[in-house]
Amino acid sequence: MSYRENALIIKTSCLAEGIYEMWLKTDKMAGEAVPGQFIAVYSNDGARLLPRPISICRIDKDNLRIVYRVAGKGTEEFSKMKEGEYVNIQGPLGNGYDIKSIMEYVKNVTGNDCADTELKAILFGGGIGVPPMYFLAKMLKDENDITFVLGFRSKSQIILENELKKYGDVFVATDDGSYGYHGNVLKLIEENKIDFDVIYACGPTRMLEALDNRYCGKKEGYISFEERMA
Repeated sequence: MSYRENALIIKTSCLAEGIYEMWLKTDKMAGEAVPGQFIAVYSNDGARLLPRPISICRIDKDNLRIVYRVAGKGTEEFSKMKEGEYVNIQGPLGNGYDIKSIMEYVKNVTGNDCADTELKAILFGGGIGVPPMYFLAKMLKDENDITFVLGFRSKSQIILENELKKYGDVFVATDDGSYGYHGNVLKLIEENKIDFDVIYACGPTRMLEALDNRYCGKKEGYISFEERMA
């Protein structure tokens, strides 16, 4: 179920060049959200009627964290909002990841009891597709061996690397080679010979299509497509 709320901003800050976080206190929304879902954030400027879809990065009781890139007037307005102000939001929206099916996958493939089997999950995040991987990792951490593979344009765009290290190994690739591996995420995992059972991915369509072309029919996977809807 989704809700429409006026959420209190309890924290906001800049994480990287043009990328911001916002913590929101909600009534019911945070308690309903699952990894892979997003919220619609409405501008307070009546001239911009359509909301901006932003992935959920983290849930802490009734508090919800979003991380977004300034890409237009709507998100620029959000970046200037302060603690103590209110913002109108709707959510949770979209199809979240079906985590329970991972355990079924283990049973079917290995024939082992899920309680005795640790699944190797690889979480791909490209740019602003990285934040929902944090929410997902917190849900997967107890029964899974997690590896993160993150792709960014450059060092100045890197976000959440240190936070994700709490849940697994983190590999970073940059387009310009200014940090980590110089190249794309596919080449990174091939050169580092990273083994995995299940894929989760969120990021640019080009990256997701490359992963689909490479692993379709070979690995179990879940892809979260990002599309501009406003």
